[in-house]
Amino acid sequence: MAEVEIAGAKIKGGKLLLLLPILGTLAGGLWGGFEFYKDYMNMREKIESYTAPDLSGFDKRLSVLSKKMDNVVDSVTQARDYTRDIKNDLKADINTIETQVDDVERRGKDSFKMVRESIETNDKKVRKMVTDSSDRFDRRREQLRNDMDNLEKRIKAEMKETTESINNRIRKALENPLANMRKNKK
Repeated sequence: MAEVEIAGAKIKGGKLLLLLPILGTLAGGLWGGFEFYKDYMNMREKIESYTAPDLSGFDKRLSVLSKKMDNVVDSVTQARDYTRDIKNDLKADINTIETQVDDVERRGKDSFKMVRESIETNDKKVRKMVTDSSDRFDRRREQLRNDMDNLEKRIKAEMKETTESINNRIRKALENPLANMRKNKK
């Protein structure tokens, strides 16, 4: 068998086979430790030389975006208040018109009553005047009804248009990707 002498110790064949893996393991462990230490030192250098990025530009943009969102909210609030004012004004106008129509109708009834009394006391001439007056009254009442119907249609159309406009503005504001950022911010 082969024999090897190391530092005055003689090692024979079978023990030599045991010594080789042990030496390989020790050498590999030393090499791995060295690599680990080298990586650690490189990482330490990078960490020490790290500087945080400047995010002030993002803060400025977020501030501007926040101001714009506040302006959008203010605009929607103003539009809602304006619409409420229009609605209240339209209600007031309709009530005024209804009062006027009732007044006209009442006056018409009173006139009709007076004409009827005149018919009883006067002859054909008065009857003709009553008939003419009644026809004029009917035309006027029909004209007023037509005017009222037209006014009511116009008011309903304007209210529908105003409602649609407001709904579109609100929908656009809610569909705005900036509105989602505000929700996520909460």
